[in-house]
Amino acid sequence: MPTLASSAPPSDSAHYGPQLGDAEFDFIRHVVGENAGIVLGPNKRQLVQGRLARRLRELGLPSYEAYCEYLRDAGPEELVGLINAITTNVTSFFRENHHFEALASYMLPEAMKRNAASRRLRIWSAGCSTGEEPYCISMVAAEVLPASPRYDFKILATDIDSDVVAAATSGIYPLDRMSSVSQDRLKRFFQKGGGEHAGCAVAKQDLKSSITFRTLNLLHTWPMKGPFDVIFCRNVMIYFDQPTREKLVSRFSDMLAPGGYLCIGHSESIHAGTAPFKLVGKTIYRRNGGLNG
Repeated sequence: MPTLASSAPPSDSAHYGPQLGDAEFDFIRHVVGENAGIVLGPNKRQLVQGRLARRLRELGLPSYEAYCEYLRDAGPEELVGLINAITTNVTSFFRENHHFEALASYMLPEAMKRNAASRRLRIWSAGCSTGEEPYCISMVAAEVLPASPRYDFKILATDIDSDVVAAATSGIYPLDRMSSVSQDRLKRFFQKGGGEHAGCAVAKQDLKSSITFRTLNLLHTWPMKGPFDVIFCRNVMIYFDQPTREKLVSRFSDMLAPGGYLCIGHSESIHAGTAPFKLVGKTIYRRNGGLNG
């Protein structure tokens, strides 16, 4: 779940070293807004300066003016570095657990009924961050789906930040981040890490096998065709402006099967008339059509 970094920059970054000027901040705001849909208000200036200070050091650049010139010349390659630098990813296992309870109680059972002939089930974790969300989806599905007949079940997990996608793909988590995973689930789906991964839980291959991790900018072309039975896009749209949110929700509706579900974050909502959705639970929307009308 990529969000704007919320932590303040180091105290010395505001007083020492290169300073982010008006022109450079406006340019960075424009680039980030156009390419990632993230709105950087004037109050985010010190935050951006602090987050990009490390990037300047990594590139050996003396100023933010030099960085902006580098960004213009490097193009898409450095755009990834910029987005990775100014975003942070706050998530945990079974965060907003009511979504996973709903997935088990009616989302997956309805999808199984709807797709009884093909036994094809698809879920998209859009803004997967470091992977906790798709792994939770995979755990729930393993508990709900029957062993026989087997279902063609796949999870697509995407994020704009290539660094967190790499972390998610590894499936390795410090044990102190596993407190919200029950002991039964921990034993069933994870193994104890050894060597350099001592003190970590490592996702078992059975848990990982249903998940495909990819880097994806939600504002760009989507290469997948769908349809999806459930889409999770939680705590992502809050950082977009209203027109971008409305366009994104409309695109999600096009990717969902009739009767499919969209789960959004606790501080997000979909305005009536924006897309063919009906609110059916706390931040849970069902696309019109399908078994439920």
